[in-house]
Amino acid sequence: MNARTEPSEAGPSATARPPLVRELLLVVGLFLVYKFGRQLVTGHTTEAYRNAGRVWDWERTLHLPEEGSVQALLLHGDTLAHLANTYYATVHFPATVAFLVWLYLRRPAHYVWARRVLATVTGAALVLHLAFPLAPPRMLAAAGLVDTAKVYGPSVYGPPQTDSLSNQFAAMPSLHFGWALMVAIGLIVATRSRWRPLWLLHPLVTLVVIVGTANHYWMDVIVATALLGIALAVVDLPRRTATTAGRARERLAPAGPAAEPEKNVLVGAAR
Repeated sequence: MNARTEPSEAGPSATARPPLVRELLLVVGLFLVYKFGRQLVTGHTTEAYRNAGRVWDWERTLHLPEEGSVQALLLHGDTLAHLANTYYATVHFPATVAFLVWLYLRRPAHYVWARRVLATVTGAALVLHLAFPLAPPRMLAAAGLVDTAKVYGPSVYGPPQTDSLSNQFAAMPSLHFGWALMVAIGLIVATRSRWRPLWLLHPLVTLVVIVGTANHYWMDVIVATALLGIALAVVDLPRRTATTAGRARERLAPAGPAAEPEKNVLVGAAR
């Protein structure tokens, strides 16, 4: 009887999951740094409004479309504006958490990669929040935009002077968009369905929402995309090829003197 060995899958799916408690602490720590780090620029009102005027002027110099052209799409009725505000308020964190949980359970190596990318982007974003406080376009009179959350609801922000839960002057870059784009890229990379490009609908809808609700400028999206691109370039993607040790385990075990050489098949040799 011929001996036959199955190859050891040394790709990402075979990677051991990181310890759950450690990962929970890391993710919660990242979230707390994100929340409390944004608070550090609270009170820089004058600088935030001055930077808002600069960004608005830069966009016009670059001939970017006005944010109002997107908002006009949402103002045809109360329903669209309300749905956009709801999406802005409820999808950002839950979608990212669900993405990380799924990767942790099903694609451990991709989970580590995605967590590192998100941490890199978030850390760089916090530095920019500190260095360049920015009032969103809904606060900029020159933009002439409607604060859709205030008018149509729901709103996640209170008056800037009394809002102690969030920093409303941390518009650049847009982590709403940066995280949404990473979720789509991560799922496209980690899955094999022919429908996986549809995950790009998430950042596309997020783009329309954050600009249409006057929470972000086009420049916020551009900077977030650039930061994500840099993070993806410096954080190694899990390799799908077998390691040297894995390839060694694919070798056929000795079959004994009675075995016929032509029937000894190396599983995976044709892959």
